[in-house]
Amino acid sequence: MTTPPKRFPLPLSEVMTRRQRQAPALDKATRASPAGAPPAAMTRAAATPAKSTTPTTQVKPAASGKPATGKTASASHTPTQHHGLRPAATTMAGASARPAGSAAPRPVTPKGLARPASAPHAQPAPHGAGQAVKTAPRLVQGKGPAAPVKVSTGNTTRHAKSAPLPSPDGIGLTSERVRGRMAERVAASGVKHAGVLAALATVPRHGFVDAGLANQAYEDAALPIGHGQTISKPSVVGRMIELLLASGRPLEKVLEIGTGCGYQAAVLSCVARDVYSIERVRPLHERAKANLRPLRVPNIRLHYGDGRLGLPAVAPFDGIVIAAAGLEIPDALLDQLAVGARLVAPVGGEQQILTLIERVGTRQWRETQLDRVLFVPLKSGII
Repeated sequence: MTTPPKRFPLPLSEVMTRRQRQAPALDKATRASPAGAPPAAMTRAAATPAKSTTPTTQVKPAASGKPATGKTASASHTPTQHHGLRPAATTMAGASARPAGSAAPRPVTPKGLARPASAPHAQPAPHGAGQAVKTAPRLVQGKGPAAPVKVSTGNTTRHAKSAPLPSPDGIGLTSERVRGRMAERVAASGVKHAGVLAALATVPRHGFVDAGLANQAYEDAALPIGHGQTISKPSVVGRMIELLLASGRPLEKVLEIGTGCGYQAAVLSCVARDVYSIERVRPLHERAKANLRPLRVPNIRLHYGDGRLGLPAVAPFDGIVIAAAGLEIPDALLDQLAVGARLVAPVGGEQQILTLIERVGTRQWRETQLDRVLFVPLKSGII
């Protein structure tokens, strides 16, 4: 036989109201307990309290603005004191029942601690324990992290670090000012093309290096990216891209040999219509895709393959940049360069020279040696 489900003849709100009326009445101490804290009545022993070898200290809040002295004050409405009650130990900071007749609950201030200096209207700590609180320095947004606040208690001094403010523009790795300062340093090194400097100030370089090296991301230095490869110095990246643009030829299609972590491809995408980049190391190819995905760059096409062979199906290119040094420039890349276009690459072994190749005719190229550089070696094959 199936018992039919119970139905409430009254609305649910009326049923809940009646249940509350039938609930046992709580004393004033219980009603005064803050939300989430156990009422003081729950700390009473059922009949005879169990003996404990650990002494307990009763902490009561100050009544009517008077500091707490640690003494137990008996309420006026309690005629006698039952010996079956034991003082309730504080179970959590700032949670205790307020005395009857007080206007609002006040947090407990344990002896030896000062109230937080960051409160809008912080009250002074009790004066009976020899406490002294120094006013916290005013936080000024845009001036860096807040200074620690000194809190003195007797002869003991400790430092409480204030909560940091949100970083405005100009503070932190994600700010435009940090990238702009890096672009200024690159300009001081000799790069003058406005489009290149704007691209360097746009691409977040810290997103292309390991988290442990993020604080060095905007220095003019090459950093390791794993597998024996490095991310080039910003000044070298700017120098090579500026050489491509120096001819005045629009960069419709650009080929990059050696994607690495994807940083140079991201900078190239700001000055070229389409960027094709080849990487022979599979983990680096996957890492470059992961680094570029959050930027949602639509004009970069990454390829996994042998960079020495180029991309003959997409050729000719209006510019080719090689991010690795070989003893000579592969003929396949020279053939994929459009007439009037430029190729920039380091050439050499231990002594490397940044070299500019210009294709001036169908079978004519002009070579110019420029700066001393240091790159990883250009290798063939894939791994």
